[in-house]
This record gives sequence, structure tokens and C-alpha cells, in this order.
Amino acid sequence: MSDKIFPAKVIIFTDGGSRGNPGPSAIGVVLADEKGHVLKKYGQTIGEATNNQAEYQAVVFALKKFKSLIGGKAAAQAEVEIRSDSELLISQLSGQYKVLDSKIQSLFLAVWNLKIDYKKINFTLIPREKNEMADALANEALDQEGRAQKLI
Repeated sequence: MSDKIFPAKVIIFTDGGSRGNPGPSAIGVVLADEKGHVLKKYGQTIGEATNNQAEYQAVVFALKKFKSLIGGKAAAQAEVEIRSDSELLISQLSGQYKVLDSKIQSLFLAVWNLKIDYKKINFTLIPREKNEMADALANEALDQEGRAQKLI
């Protein structure tokens, strides 16, 4: 792993949002070190989804993106902490809640399958105010998408 860019442990803040639920949706992802220094950040639209689907898609995107940035061998040595303000997401990924929605089950499995690429992944519920940057990235992506559609 290129420790000049990425430390041994990375904190990934994720957020997903939907306008309409379901409706136009986007994700926000922030990769940071343990001290909170931002290493990379991403915000993008994901099409039509529910809020919960967007929350899961943010985690899937984050794990895939981080692995692509550091490579498979480095990922196998990496410790990742996923932080989200979604109680449902964190509780399901931590095994506290069952996944009943079939559309969420496939996203849950996607995250579960990505987990094996890493040394260790923890899922942590954080207050909404501690996730402002990921939230802002998702909202910014949705705002830009909305403006682009109005021009056409």
C-alpha cells in the first residue's frame, strides 16, 4: 500500500440520498485518515433509488473505489471503518437487524462480498452532524443533476 497517500487504517464516511424515495438519488463518499484529514472525496448521482438503496450503494462504491486506488494486495492488509448516519444500514451490516427488503438484500450481499477483500472492516453509526461532508457531496451531485435536466 502506498502509505504516502493512504495510511494502514482508513475511515470512510458514506451517505446516500434520494429525492422522492424512490427518486433521483446520489451518493457521497469521503476517505480520511484516523485524524480526520481528507484523502479523497466523491459525489455522484446513481439514478432512481430509495434512500436506503442509496445508502448501501455509497458503501459499495466506497469499498470498490478504495480497493481500486490501493490495489488488491494492499486492500488485503487494510483496515477500514465505514461511518454512516444511517441506523438501518449500520445495524444491518453489523448483524443487529435482519435484511427483509429483497432489493436491499442484493446490496447487502454486494457489501458482504467486498468485505473479504479487506483485512478488517468495522461499521460505525455516527450522528448526522459528523457526516456533513458526505451528505453535502451527495446533495451537490443531486443539485447539479437537477440543473442539467432543467437546461434540456
